[in-house]
Amino acid sequence: MNDTETIFALALASNFEPEFNFKKAYNRILTLGDVQFSDIYLIPCRDGVGDDYWNSACLIKSKYAIDEILSILKKMEEESNRVRPSHKISLDVDLIAWGMQLDDMQFNPKKLPLALDVKVPMSDIWHNSLFESPNISYPKIQD
Repeated sequence: MNDTETIFALALASNFEPEFNFKKAYNRILTLGDVQFSDIYLIPCRDGVGDDYWNSACLIKSKYAIDEILSILKKMEEESNRVRPSHKISLDVDLIAWGMQLDDMQFNPKKLPLALDVKVPMSDIWHNSLFESPNISYPKIQD
């Protein structure tokens, strides 16, 4: 852990038992620090082959180091019994960006350019031009 807090921006997705997998993921994420979640959106599969996904995003202010966060995210996916490759994704949790302040975040180069299913929920909680997307409305999952 760090002495200072870092902000981590995460993107979450599931199209296999999404209610169960999101509930479990949200509970684990809440243990990592101060968390702000976006709404959950129902967005079509990127390649049009699989079922629609539940997509959300969150910002975590945490004392964990980036390597610790990455390890936790990987473990969360493994514990959800994620199978690769597959069009049925139990849980996908990606680190999109990190930094000390939202206006000075380091973006994960592996996640650029950002996909629409990242931009839509992330724009709920973080206003940044990188999250601009076509004016398309997606249904929200109600709690």
